[in-house]
Amino acid sequence: MNLILLSPADIETDRLARVTDPRRLAHLRTVNRARAGERMTLGIEDGRMGQGELLTLADDEALFDIADLDQPPPPALPVHLVLALPRPRMLARTLEHVTALGVKQITLLHTRRVEKSYWQSPELTAEKIRHHLVLGLEQARDTRLPSVTLAKGFRPFVEDHLPGLAEGRRALMAHPGMPNACPRGLDTPTLLLVGPEGGFIPWEVERLLAAGCEGIHLGPRILRVETAVTALLARLF
Repeated sequence: MNLILLSPADIETDRLARVTDPRRLAHLRTVNRARAGERMTLGIEDGRMGQGELLTLADDEALFDIADLDQPPPPALPVHLVLALPRPRMLARTLEHVTALGVKQITLLHTRRVEKSYWQSPELTAEKIRHHLVLGLEQARDTRLPSVTLAKGFRPFVEDHLPGLAEGRRALMAHPGMPNACPRGLDTPTLLLVGPEGGFIPWEVERLLAAGCEGIHLGPRILRVETAVTALLARLF
């Protein structure tokens, strides 16, 4: 936890924040080994960040002076990530990784090779998703929570939602065997689509290409989804 992210419920006044949840308190005591009077990196959810003073640290609460939080969060990546829903454990790690890298718009998509049982996972509850997004923000020292949308049907997504998402963005579909290598150093709005373990099926590839997506690849190696997503974002931006 490289930043203590304060939720709206933590803010008591313009100068004072109160942290009471066990996870952050335990981290302050056992990892940060924080003491009253220390200045620490704080951030207000979807707001400013900076250095704030730890006023008190007790077993059940920590009080912070937040009057000096005057810095903006780091810039977001100009990308909307459309990701075929990974298996639950990989989903948790991937959400944390892409949030730490600066992705702010995420769509989780059903495809043929996505197990239907994945959609029943507790990892897809709003509480669990938020938890992993917060961990990513704390790691990267960021305050802006990404939005996460669930798209449980491939055909409705392609027909009803993809045209709007692609408007004003360069739409890229990452899939093994595509003719073009992943571009580098983009600074323009981008829509990035990544398939599941095993990739998109041929029919899905055809539909995405017909919808205007460019097919790209990362080379001859076949990577796990969480590795591929990280590599794609690092190369693209």
